[in-house]
Amino acid sequence: MINRKLSIAPMMRHTDRHFRYMFRKMTQYTLLYTEMITAMALKHGDRKRFLMKSDGENPVVAQIGGDNPERLAEAAQWVENAGYDAVNLNIGCPSERVQSGSFGACLMKEPTLVRDMAHRMREAVDIPVTIKHRIGVDDLDSYAHMAAFVEKVAESGVTHFSVHARKAWLKGLSPKENRNIPPIRYEEVYQLKEDFPDLWIEINGEIKTWEEIETHLEYVDAVMIGRAAVENPKLFLEADMRLGDADLPKNRDELIRSWLPYIKEELEKGTKLSAMTCHMMNFYKGEKGGKMWRRALSEAHHYPSSMDPIFRAAEAIGLEI
Repeated sequence: MINRKLSIAPMMRHTDRHFRYMFRKMTQYTLLYTEMITAMALKHGDRKRFLMKSDGENPVVAQIGGDNPERLAEAAQWVENAGYDAVNLNIGCPSERVQSGSFGACLMKEPTLVRDMAHRMREAVDIPVTIKHRIGVDDLDSYAHMAAFVEKVAESGVTHFSVHARKAWLKGLSPKENRNIPPIRYEEVYQLKEDFPDLWIEINGEIKTWEEIETHLEYVDAVMIGRAAVENPKLFLEADMRLGDADLPKNRDELIRSWLPYIKEELEKGTKLSAMTCHMMNFYKGEKGGKMWRRALSEAHHYPSSMDPIFRAAEAIGLEI
């Protein structure tokens, strides 16, 4: 179920349940992820809200963060009970907030602990446990270090590794800078697949076009798209045709019309319109009427319970709804 050649990366403030509903309508083939949720938040926070998802959203993976094997095992059980297809352990986030909790990318320095956490999670659930990590961290950034990390963690029985093909600097760079400044090193992820042929290796980082996706798939098992899914969502109109079994790309206008009953239902439940329209902004980017589309949708903050901004946006591009 999770062996998909294409996925959308977990992204804070982006891959929430509304984003996932919309993208699942666009592509049945692509694997989706939640935003990263900490094990402590699941234990002490609004667990139902954190793990809420729509019917028909699967296959979807919940990403969690933490550094305590028992807490992570407990969190993995909640994920499984909520109906997710897999649970992913975040070993890649470099933010200072995450570091202050001693998890995320800094755990690449502790492969034995990561192995033990993953092992305990696998003991606790029947769904797959997967890992998302960087190619290195700080000065521990050689290929040999990454290979040793993967080899140690794989002792847990984990077979799925999603690799952001950049190292992370824990000090001196913001999370945004860590997505742009350290150079991309795709060849090392290719080498990882060659050296560990029995593992499912997925590559992530600055992948923006179908030509790039298809090139990477010659060397690794899967491709994970991050910011390009937000900046150019139209890319995924072709996903099922290119990598699944569809004959044609999805029709964008029909797709947007298909979202309207969901949006109306969510408004009736008290969800703010802007929580949904924020994921629609770039569907006509660079096209005639695209700026007016964005401008109309941006008014959703002033109309939290009304469909009017969507009607005005549709009018701007000549979309009948």
